[in-house]
Amino acid sequence: MGVFSKFFKGQGENNHQPASFLNPHSSLGELDLYLIAEGRHEQLWKALGAQVKRDASGALLGTAFSVWAPNAQAVSLIGDHNYWDRNSHQMHRIGSSGIWEIFVADICAGTKYKFAVCGIDGRWVDHADPMARATEIPPLTASVVEESQYQWNDGSWIEQRSQFQPWRSAVSVYEVHLGSWKIGLNYKELATELVDYIQQQGFTHVEFLPVTEHPYGPSWGYQVTSFFAPTSRFGSPDEFKFLVDALHNAGIGVILDWVPAHFPKDEWALAKFDGTALYEHADPRLGEHPDWGTLIFNFGRNEVRNFLVASALYWLTEFHIDGLRVDAVASMLYLDYSREEGEWLPNKHGGRENLEAVQLLQEATSTAYKTHPGIMMIAEESTAWSGVTGDTSGGGLGFGFKWNMGWMHDTLQYLSHEPIHRVYHHNEITFSILYAWSENFMLPLSHDEVVHGKGQLVNKFPGDRWQKLATLRALYGFMWAHPGKKLLFMGSEFAQNDEWNESVGLQWYLTEYAEHQGVQKAVAELNTIYKSTPALWEKDTNPEGFTWLVGNDGAANVVAFARWDDYASALVSVTNFSPVPHESYQLPFPNAGVWTEILNTDELSFGGSGVSNEPVIVGASQIASVRVPPLATIWFKRS
Repeated sequence: MGVFSKFFKGQGENNHQPASFLNPHSSLGELDLYLIAEGRHEQLWKALGAQVKRDASGALLGTAFSVWAPNAQAVSLIGDHNYWDRNSHQMHRIGSSGIWEIFVADICAGTKYKFAVCGIDGRWVDHADPMARATEIPPLTASVVEESQYQWNDGSWIEQRSQFQPWRSAVSVYEVHLGSWKIGLNYKELATELVDYIQQQGFTHVEFLPVTEHPYGPSWGYQVTSFFAPTSRFGSPDEFKFLVDALHNAGIGVILDWVPAHFPKDEWALAKFDGTALYEHADPRLGEHPDWGTLIFNFGRNEVRNFLVASALYWLTEFHIDGLRVDAVASMLYLDYSREEGEWLPNKHGGRENLEAVQLLQEATSTAYKTHPGIMMIAEESTAWSGVTGDTSGGGLGFGFKWNMGWMHDTLQYLSHEPIHRVYHHNEITFSILYAWSENFMLPLSHDEVVHGKGQLVNKFPGDRWQKLATLRALYGFMWAHPGKKLLFMGSEFAQNDEWNESVGLQWYLTEYAEHQGVQKAVAELNTIYKSTPALWEKDTNPEGFTWLVGNDGAANVVAFARWDDYASALVSVTNFSPVPHESYQLPFPNAGVWTEILNTDELSFGGSGVSNEPVIVGASQIASVRVPPLATIWFKRS
């Protein structure tokens, strides 16, 4: 029996004694309890959950456990240490805080445990720790006591990041599902293979689909059960830190997908944690997601809001993450999201906006930026909600960037048409410029576009095999020149043929073939030139950084524009979405001079036809005759 178990058992009024009196090794002080009740504890992971305790010499004392379960009748600690017997280590309730705790001597890192919770209905359920920082390997569901021993080596990266201004910097993101980039690799192996590959391809950042622990692999991590634990499928939390450290030391930033919108109904996890709807809304019109069969957080409850904000801060603080991409923001913002009439409840003003979710998002973004300068908060938000990247002081959500789903949809829709018919859909390729500066945008060609029967990018386009590959290269050239940061899902950089399947991994064998190598080389070249050309990113969020040169030549399937840097130096991008080359195209240039072709996706080494330009002399008329290759993007820069 634990050192405090018999003392706590049946103490009645003593349950209201201060924590310090009952437990000299408590992780909770008066300030912690106050901040938790107010929903303002920014380092909640240091107060709740499992905290290993050591004396001044570093010798192990044991582990303090605490959990928020305000409506529980009783809570016991069960685990390896007591053969999962809920009668051995009964936890003590701290006053009216709703928090239960216990200290057990000699328990150390690696111990598996759960909380046995007797709900308000008298039913016992064994729950994983909501604050667990490590877990068993799924499908096993126990929490694991964790004590980090990791020594970081990225001090210079973090120092430089504090001065980083992502909205006026090069940001090119490689989106990765860790389990299927290469099947069977762990965090430490990825720290070599993935890091080397991203360096070769020239991306500035990697974005991981959720690494937060999740029981069901095919959910890709979007049905989270442990919001503070990296998945144990690929190693320990310290080994994940090793991967992040390796990426930083290679000059690569790390973005994580973070999922505060919903959580699964698994009884052993967060659902009805103390026998009541604690983390979720009790009313299914607010608390259940009709599309995903999941539960929706009660964003208005202080402790729940605190739990989520602290989760975001945890990854930024303890894992040195450089940005969070917040999943399914639209589902959070609208009370009637995917609901029919009568299936949702309006807000206090009678509207459809989820005011409590707005408050949560504003708190998460503002706190993240306040505590971690230079990071990025990115919203996956697909509606016309105003001010997603607006400042919270003016009512905005406070994100740094928003995924430009409109650009993605319109561009792929345009390219799905036969070239001869694209003249009738020219607005689909130009419309995005009309709203390009309404938010700070990121252009996504993400995993969502290559799953669920949608097929791979290269197969979305009409034409023969050569035309499909050429169109893909042209698209990437157009995308890298278009205002907005870039995001490309793994496999798309070498024109994977088959739809992504998380259980089989990428088709790496394709990179042995010239046509796939060509696309891979083109993406690497795009990234190299992009990073060294301020005109492509310095004024991304400023309309002064963009000028149309050819915006209305739908008949030729041509678009051309200039991008500008702070010193009035321009890059000219020309894209021909027709399979016919234009040998003497009259192209307006921003100014006179000698303009040199610095990129051509029709290059022979990329798999193109080799139609190119010698340096172009532009006279006073600022119009010159150029060769525009078929299904290609070319970039010019003044010598």
